[in-house]
Amino acid sequence: MSTTPAPASHEKMLEYLRECIQVAKRARSMDYHPFGSILVEDATGKVLLQHGNFGPVFHAESELARVAALNFKPEFLRKCTLYTSVEPCVMCSGACYWANIGTIVYAMPGAELEPLTKDSKECPKMELTCREVFSRGSRKANVIGPFPELYDEVLADHYGYWENH
Repeated sequence: MSTTPAPASHEKMLEYLRECIQVAKRARSMDYHPFGSILVEDATGKVLLQHGNFGPVFHAESELARVAALNFKPEFLRKCTLYTSVEPCVMCSGACYWANIGTIVYAMPGAELEPLTKDSKECPKMELTCREVFSRGSRKANVIGPFPELYDEVLADHYGYWENH
């Protein structure tokens, strides 16, 4: 029997992912990388935390996972979902795994950013998906995504950003 509640409806996931896009917009408005994440308690649908990027090793997902791990018990986090605008990188996937966050939902794969970030010194690549990272762990992590209907909304914050970073 699973201890993780059923994921939110497709429409509710889109709503949460759009909230992540707003967090990413705020990060960009402060000249940080345009990525955003939120943490939702599955049982209530309450947004518990939100975080944007604010540096090369201060990614939205990893920082949110760290704050979550400091404030909530692992058993509770297992019943939470991290929503994020772009698929978590290897570092962020590891942080989510070690924080014991039960489900990850992302709007767009990181590979979709390649045409915009290919020349950026601030966005190096590591060709490993979050699903690959989680598959190597001893406990299951649910991964849901991508949501192609949100690609244009996610990409809007990235156009014009990476040329200068």
